[in-house]
Amino acid sequence: MAKTILNKKSLSFLEEYLNNAAPTGYEWDGQKIWMDYLKPYVDEFITDTYGTAVGVINPDAKYKVVIEGHADEISWYVNYISDNGLIYVVRNGGSDHQIAPSKIVNIHTKKGIVKGVFGWPAIHTRNKAKEEAPKPDNIFIDIGAVDKEEVEKMGVHVGCVITYPDVFHVLNGDKFVCRALDNRMGGFMIAEVARLLKENKKELPFGLYITNSVQEEIGLRGAQMIAERIKPNVAIVTDVTHDTTTPMIEVKKQGKVEIGAGPVVAYAPAVQQKLRDLITDTADAKKIPFQRAALSRATGTDTDAFAYSGSGVASALISLPLRYMHTTVEMVHRDDVENVIKLIYETLLKMKNGDTFSYFD
Repeated sequence: MAKTILNKKSLSFLEEYLNNAAPTGYEWDGQKIWMDYLKPYVDEFITDTYGTAVGVINPDAKYKVVIEGHADEISWYVNYISDNGLIYVVRNGGSDHQIAPSKIVNIHTKKGIVKGVFGWPAIHTRNKAKEEAPKPDNIFIDIGAVDKEEVEKMGVHVGCVITYPDVFHVLNGDKFVCRALDNRMGGFMIAEVARLLKENKKELPFGLYITNSVQEEIGLRGAQMIAERIKPNVAIVTDVTHDTTTPMIEVKKQGKVEIGAGPVVAYAPAVQQKLRDLITDTADAKKIPFQRAALSRATGTDTDAFAYSGSGVASALISLPLRYMHTTVEMVHRDDVENVIKLIYETLLKMKNGDTFSYFD
């Protein structure tokens, strides 16, 4: 395999996919972009009621392997409109209230996008002795309306979803920066695995289910639903994890992970050890750099949903190191992106049809 595996077409897809808004519960436009890119590399698609999309290779095979990412991004909902036309919000997922002041937003309405800003009192007007920090109950959006009636005439109502418009760019040649890298990068990377399998004419001895789940940000809900439908034998999940080398992070507590040092292989009860060993042995054999992370009781990712579905699914987690999670400037290293893709691809090629990963064989 070529050292650099991302090409102009894949990077163009990544930019389009990231720049599209796909908040939790409203993922379908992003899923259509993803499916359109994936279509040449799979045999068929599965979709479900809530919007999870699955591209399938070898759909008639009895043994089923899932590779998975999640499609949704964090956002806000309109919660209350004041008499003077200001909008108060509640979270849709783990949106960070501290980054909100001075951010531009898109409010999604039936009439189209309404632009607004998260306002904040000027520094000159604030009490320096009792400085109030941004909190979920004091941040607000200003759309330039004079009162509640004007807000509603613009199509904004309680329940409208709100996203940030920040778009994809590259820093210093190899750092990808955007909102929603968590976890649009997962969907991108598993799509690239499918592309490589097709372009390299690799035949798998099992069914491969390239799964882009919805609603991870509010509790792994999409993965729970699709796991019950697919009933896979194996699941390899990819998500993002924290680069812990930036300021104000306690490395002794969070563990040492950094962008550019390779994919992160998880150690946790939900991670099936023999499957994880296959992944790390593959990394060693193919000289793919990787890092390790211990995740205690739960991974907090769709791995948990797959692992504990049905009568239990052999599951593993390969994470992409990321800086500034749940902000609009999430950052990953291109080398890590390519190495996650390589690691999943090479692991699939080593996987055997019918392998139970049992400790008792």
